[in-house]
Formats: sequence, C-alpha cells, structure tokens
Amino acid sequence: MDRVYLLLGSNKGDRLAFLNAARARIGLLAHEDIDSSYIYESEPWGFDASTWFLNMAIRLDSALGPLDLIERLLKIETDLGRVRSDEATGYESREIDIDIIFYGRRVLDTPRLILPHPRMHQRMFVLEPLCDIAPGFIHPVFNKTIKELLDECQDKSIVRRY
Repeated sequence: MDRVYLLLGSNKGDRLAFLNAARARIGLLAHEDIDSSYIYESEPWGFDASTWFLNMAIRLDSALGPLDLIERLLKIETDLGRVRSDEATGYESREIDIDIIFYGRRVLDTPRLILPHPRMHQRMFVLEPLCDIAPGFIHPVFNKTIKELLDECQDKSIVRRY
C-alpha cells in the first residue's frame, strides 16, 4: 500500500461539481477513506483564460501501481468530459485535471508518468492545498518538506481559499 497525493483542478463548466465528482470517483480507488484539502481558487497558470481554476489536493492509500493508477485517473477525466486535443500545444481550459504529485517516495521517469510531478514545486496552486494535508511530507528529490517548498516558491500567482 502506498500513500499517494493528487491535485485536482477545474476551470470549465461547473467547477465545483467536477471536483466533487472526481473526488467521489477517486474515493472508489482508495484502500480506505481519502483526505482532501480546502478548495482553492487560482488564476490560470501558463495560459490566459477568463475563468479561474478551483483546485484541491487529495491524499489516499492505493494498492494500484503508479501506471495503473494514472490510467484509472485518466479514465475518470474522460468520463467527466475532458477531451485531450492532439493539436494542443500548451495548457488549456479543462473540465477536470487530475495529476499524481507524489506516489509514496517513488521517483519515476517514463513517457507516461514522471514522479514526483516535475513542476509541482514551482506552482503555488499545487503547494497551497498540498500543505493543508501534508505540510511535513518530504519531497523525495529535493529533501524539503511541502511547507519549505511553499515558503521558497517564487510563483506570485494568486491562490485563495474558495
């Protein structure tokens, strides 16, 4: 059993409904109850969009391997209406986005999945909610806690509790 940390985001349609639906579906993949952060609203990161994101972090224990888990999470995204465009060249608005931030203390670099998430430490919208549920978790590459990464983060984008 591994402790897994996810980040959910939505900035298209009924954002709160998408987060809640994804959280419920993820709960079915967990060994026991899941824990989640507060919900945060954040300005889009890396692209312009008129609607801000709602984000939340989730902690769960999973018996699925990381590649099996990402496949199940991608299926949840698809089931909730997310369509990934082959022509997309950057970030875009989405009904739901589910990222694996940490899978235990595993370090993995495959074409399908990179762990820990390679840019999580640069994004306030990841660090703020993650700090709600795992401030003392130590990043397996940087050997710093989530709280330390949050305090050092250079990202100046707005992230506020929803």
